[in-house]
Amino acid sequence: MPGRVTIGLFNSYDPVKFREAHRRVLARAGPLALAFDCNLATFGFPYDTELSTPVEIAKWVSTTTTIGESGGYLVELSEKGRFSCFDFPKKGFPPQMGEVIITTRKPQPANAVSTAQVRSMVASGKSALLVFGLGPHGLPKDVFNMARMHMDITGRGLSLETCTALGVVIGSLLGR
Repeated sequence: MPGRVTIGLFNSYDPVKFREAHRRVLARAGPLALAFDCNLATFGFPYDTELSTPVEIAKWVSTTTTIGESGGYLVELSEKGRFSCFDFPKKGFPPQMGEVIITTRKPQPANAVSTAQVRSMVASGKSALLVFGLGPHGLPKDVFNMARMHMDITGRGLSLETCTALGVVIGSLLGR
C-alpha cells in the first residue's frame, strides 16, 4: 500500500494578514489534494481568529471563490479530515506527516533527491510531506535545514509559479 502524501503550504507572504494569495492557493490545492488522494496542510497562515477549525476555514474560502467547484472540493477534503492547519514550525514539521521533502529549484547538493526516488519511497509505503514555499522569496533558509530531502521537480533549477509547481510535483509523483 502506498504511503500518504501531504501537500504542505508554507506561508512566506504575510505572517499577519490573510491575503488573496493565501485564499487562491487553498482554493487550488484543495482539488489537487482530493483528486490525487493527498492530505493538505498549511503552516503559518494568518487565519481569522473567528475561524477555529479546518472545516470552518474551508467553508469560508468556498464563499470567496469559483475555483474547485466554488471551493466545494476543499470543503470535502476538510470534512474527510484531510486538511490541517499549523503554526510556523519552530523545531521541525509534525512527524506524523512523514518524511519532509522541500520542493525547491535550489536543492542543497547533499540533500538532493530525484522525483523517481520520492515516487519509489511513497510507493514502498512511506509517507511524505512535500513543502512548498509561497511568495516570491520561497522558503526561509532555516526551513531547508528541517528536511533531509530537497527536490527540484525540473531537474534544471528552473523557478515555477507555486500552483504550477503544485500540479507538476503531484502529477509527477502520483499521476496515474
